Amino acid sequence: MQTMARRTLNRRELRVAAEAAEASDSDAAIDEEGDDEAPAPAKKKAAAPRKRKSRSKADKIIRYKAFWGVFNQSLKRVAMFDYHERSTAEKKAEELTTSQKTPHFVRPVKEPIEE
Repeated sequence: MQTMARRTLNRRELRVAAEAAEASDSDAAIDEEGDDEAPAPAKKKAAAPRKRKSRSKADKIIRYKAFWGVFNQSLKRVAMFDYHERSTAEKKAEELTTSQKTPHFVRPVKEPIEE
């Protein structure tokens, strides 16, 4: 079942109509009472100033430096080499594998840079 879209209401026209109806009701009430004075306009209270929300500080950016790490079977880092020394790290892993009879391997490691 499809419904037709309703026409959007003009809020300004509705407000003017409501104020006119309210004014006619208040005029009728004044005539019945016999008072000729208009009702005193209500004073609006001044809005309290809002407190600003404190802005959270942006997280400090942590920079990392890449290294090549030589690890044993239990993922314990045995040696660490600069990133451009990968061939040296692989040679070290081969030496440790043959000498200790347990496999060693090379994998990249990222360490935070302390400034």
